[in-house]
Amino acid sequence: MSRLSVVDAGPAGVAAADPAPGDPQGRGAAGEPRRRLRVALVAPPYFEVPPEGYGGVEAVVACLADALVGAGHAVTVVGAGRPGTAAGFVPVWERPVAERLGEPFPEVMHAAAARRAVERLAADGGLDVVHDHTLAGPLNAAAFAALGVPAVVTVHGPAGGELRRYYAALGREVHLVAVSGRQRALAPGLNWAGTVHNAVRVADWPFRARKRDYAVFLGRFCPDKAPHLALEAAHAAGLPLVLAGKCAEPAERAYFEREVRPRLGARDTVAGVAGQAAKRRLLAGARCLLFPVCWEEPFGMVMIEAMACGTPVVALRAGAVPEVVVHGVTGLICDRPEQLPAALREVGGIDPAACRAHVAANFSAEAMARGYEAVYRRVLAGAAAAQPAAAVDRLHRDHPAIDADPGRHRQHGRHHQHGRQYQHRRAGVPAGTGEAAGLALQDGLTGG
Repeated sequence: MSRLSVVDAGPAGVAAADPAPGDPQGRGAAGEPRRRLRVALVAPPYFEVPPEGYGGVEAVVACLADALVGAGHAVTVVGAGRPGTAAGFVPVWERPVAERLGEPFPEVMHAAAARRAVERLAADGGLDVVHDHTLAGPLNAAAFAALGVPAVVTVHGPAGGELRRYYAALGREVHLVAVSGRQRALAPGLNWAGTVHNAVRVADWPFRARKRDYAVFLGRFCPDKAPHLALEAAHAAGLPLVLAGKCAEPAERAYFEREVRPRLGARDTVAGVAGQAAKRRLLAGARCLLFPVCWEEPFGMVMIEAMACGTPVVALRAGAVPEVVVHGVTGLICDRPEQLPAALREVGGIDPAACRAHVAANFSAEAMARGYEAVYRRVLAGAAAAQPAAAVDRLHRDHPAIDADPGRHRQHGRHHQHGRQYQHRRAGVPAGTGEAAGLALQDGLTGG
């Protein structure tokens, strides 16, 4: 195993981007003043941002970073390897550690290194929000809260089972974002701050109206993604299948040898992990993407990538599939594997232009950035509203004599009101937001 090193991410990291020249004041859609946000995006350490091949989370982080910068915000990506977006970049690993995906050490080491990087960013230029896209990173939320910086965490994987227990244990210091309504519905009771679908830059994906006569499977080689079902369906429909995806971990290789290799026919092609250029060619040319998932897929990035190329999706109904694919318009959704061959024969009737238009209307980078900006501002507004109330509680606890002097109550109430207005200005929201709770507190202090 090669030696790995963690980079000391000091102030010499790439500077965060300035507001876009066309939007120097950072104004909102209606022209109202909108304070520029300072955001740190913490990406996993396994692939570069954006990734060359496999790396759905890193692709989302890259897309979000560029879109937030384009909206005028100051963004810094904390990750591994080289910078690749319009945002600032602080590397905490010299190179990505894809070969150690699934091991505990890189995950916890990255969380520790990212924490120090975020602390330096907060000290050097200030931060409003840390937006973490890793598994262990949310454990830093309490440390960031002590700096006055809330932590927003996108749950890119499942949120049920043991992971639900993990996210619940993190408490209300971690503001969770779901990538689909289905993912969120399966984990009620967590501290969800919003739901924001993943996205692509549609212009980066080539559109092709005339398709070739093959289907493509693109994903990890594992039972959940079920390429063995893709092979069976393609063979039953008389259609060649191109399979591309990650097959590096021992469990993936064992599954390939047990379930995939015995099913391969003379007309099938195993393409390995497809780089970005190869992935685009495969998706743009295919009759359809075959997506026979057998688990609660939280989102499924490859579906919107395919549709952006004008390529419809043939999928099993599972997880977020019905949220992403419009049955009969951008693809065909089947309830059982035995229905897939007929869908493969019928999918040629789907309009490629409708597929691309669906992505542009619902899964654009700009829409994702707007969704996350709304989450950031809600979280900041909540933190601003909570801080004066917490200060009042501490004042009463530490100075019980204050309850004996109504005049001091009224004077403190005025300071409390001023502090709340300042905190709302810091969050970039109107001073009236959350006023009812604050006034109730003040009335309780003054006797009303």
